[in-house]
Amino acid sequence: MPQFAYKARNHSSNLVEGIIEAENIKTVAQLLAGRNLTPISIKEHIVEVDLMDQLNYRLALNGLKLDDIMLFSRQMHSLSKAGVPIIRAIHSLTESTRNIALSGALTDIARSLEGGLPLSQAMGQHPKIFSNLFVSIINVGEATGGLDQAFLQMSQYLEREKETQSRIKSALSYPTMVIFAISIAMAIVNIYVIPAFKGVFDKMGAELPWQTKLLMTVSDFSVAYWPHILGSLIVIAIALVKYIETPEGHLKKDQLLLKLPVVGSIIHRATMERFSRSFAMILSSGVPLIQGITIVSNAIGNIYIGSKLDTMRIGIEKGDSISRMAMSIGLFPPLVVQMIMVGEETGNISDMLLEVADFYETEIDAELKNLASVIEPFLLVVIGIMVLVLALGIFLPMWNLSGEMH
Repeated sequence: MPQFAYKARNHSSNLVEGIIEAENIKTVAQLLAGRNLTPISIKEHIVEVDLMDQLNYRLALNGLKLDDIMLFSRQMHSLSKAGVPIIRAIHSLTESTRNIALSGALTDIARSLEGGLPLSQAMGQHPKIFSNLFVSIINVGEATGGLDQAFLQMSQYLEREKETQSRIKSALSYPTMVIFAISIAMAIVNIYVIPAFKGVFDKMGAELPWQTKLLMTVSDFSVAYWPHILGSLIVIAIALVKYIETPEGHLKKDQLLLKLPVVGSIIHRATMERFSRSFAMILSSGVPLIQGITIVSNAIGNIYIGSKLDTMRIGIEKGDSISRMAMSIGLFPPLVVQMIMVGEETGNISDMLLEVADFYETEIDAELKNLASVIEPFLLVVIGIMVLVLALGIFLPMWNLSGEMH
């Protein structure tokens, strides 16, 4: 979206300057009028970006971690609670932030605040850094005068999110490393070891079994056409990434992740824990139910589950209860549906959703503890099959030759 530099007068006739994103000049004028500003001049703001600066920004954006946003939230909570003006707080954090992308966003947010834009709207102009959930909580904090509590809620939520992600990553690191090591070993055996044995077998002039011939054929093909194989894998990977970036591909990818053996159930439970905890936070902040579901469904990180939650929202809009729609979309087990039903009856659904989040957290912990014991037999079977194929293909001719000599 293009940017426009404007000069305007506020209600005190003071000159206000700033930059705003909008579709056209007419939209900018309407936005300024909504802020009680009288436009003097509006011009398209063209920024010449150096290619190296742009590359550094993209790298910084990709390197932006949950810890950075969590630290920012904690610092903003402390500064807001201490009574530091928001603009001064943003400026001070801009100077102390090491990530270029976050620092640039904070600089732009400070400029927007000086131009009269609310904090939530200023943050909303940087969706790659501040999620819809984050912006909505800040918006509620602004409306209720509890901005420090809004930042505290977000820091606590992000801390829980980080703990969940860390547990899942640590549990999956072992099987990932084993699979990677197996793949490297297979490539080395296929390219270096089998051709060495082929020279020995050719000198023997012995009749080779079909298992050995198959291994030799695969090895010869790999050695002769490895540039083509590597190029094909790269092309397939790029095409797959491009497809996943499309709405249909992203939906298929998220749906497939939930169907993966063992890991899929962990991803499902982690997503539902994120939904329950964030939805409880949204409701306790005072966001309307329907709007809250819309915000959370876009913020949980799984489009497939988000589409199911949209179906749930449509049913609630038509007059159905939350518990009945939660049962109909098939994402929640019966125990969780019962907990939601109790929350509806007692009028304390946000507390029940926190109980649901704790339930999923317990389930995730139990599955992660059993993950190694479930995956290890599978990995042993794969390694055993590899060893068996190599033994039959390489050592069987030697055994046959040894029998003939005796």
